[in-house]
Amino acid sequence: MGEVDEVARIRGVYQRYQDDAAKLAQWSEANLGNQAIEDERTLLIRRLLAEAGLLPLTDRRVLDIGCGNGTELARMAEWGAAREDLYGIDLLDDVVRTARAQHPGVHIEVGNAERLEFPDESFDLVLLFTVLSSVLDEAMARHIGAEVRRVLVPGGGVVWYDLRCPNPRNRAVRPLRRAASERLFPGFAMRLLPATVLPPLARRLGRFTPVWYPRLARIGLLQTHYVGFLTKPLTV
Repeated sequence: MGEVDEVARIRGVYQRYQDDAAKLAQWSEANLGNQAIEDERTLLIRRLLAEAGLLPLTDRRVLDIGCGNGTELARMAEWGAAREDLYGIDLLDDVVRTARAQHPGVHIEVGNAERLEFPDESFDLVLLFTVLSSVLDEAMARHIGAEVRRVLVPGGGVVWYDLRCPNPRNRAVRPLRRAASERLFPGFAMRLLPATVLPPLARRLGRFTPVWYPRLARIGLLQTHYVGFLTKPLTV
């Protein structure tokens, strides 16, 4: 598969998600299971950033690749980053327009992560949330990894959230286990934490979510994603 074809495939997949009301409803914030998934991820990311000595994010420049509606960028602002230091790119024009409207002052553009239009060592943090699991072409995935490395300052980090288990219902994605992540980011120190109770199960917990989600989150076989922090080495 050529890289141009792969970009078109990814764009098509995510455009279909945007146009599918049932798919969007699956991730409704009104669902208590979805809220629990987000709360767990946010708590773990905050812990990892604190362990890395990066909180508050004052004077930190952040790039979100595949930023969607800009929710995670906005969270970086809540944790101390200035809005003018927040940048996002996404493949979909309409998603970018919505994100800009919702988050004035944040720099959000249409862009391809294989060719980031930023100078070397521009960012302290790069956010990669379910990005590389959506890339089925290995050459394209390597190019994205190389671009992320290029724009990160030495000692900068990747905030990571991605699939660690296959999704038999979705052939448009692939799991990113630790070995695959190490191939894409050679030399990076990696802290990867299992997270996210199997979403179809989490969404069915209803009013019992506060009781059962924390219990189910202790069962490794039910944790479908990794939350992580990948640190670029100080020297090449």
